[in-house]
Amino acid sequence: MATIADLLTTRLLTDEQVDAAVMGYLADPAPGSRQIAHGLALDINAAVAAYRQAADLMQRKDVTVARRRVAVRTAILLAHLT
Repeated sequence: MATIADLLTTRLLTDEQVDAAVMGYLADPAPGSRQIAHGLALDINAAVAAYRQAADLMQRKDVTVARRRVAVRTAILLAHLT
């Protein structure tokens, strides 16, 4: 099953689009589907919950924004396309 990272590798998705999705989620981590590229939506909250390390980091208050950014980006990249 393909992942979001596969779309990045094949250049169907750009780093800028992934970064915008990360920053949008960090600004408002509400659940629900978000459009991250034309024709591509992802529930980033579900992706974060599925990646335990990211879910754990998002619960802690002592984690820097930079670490949160990396954790959310990783969760997005590991998300499977449906």
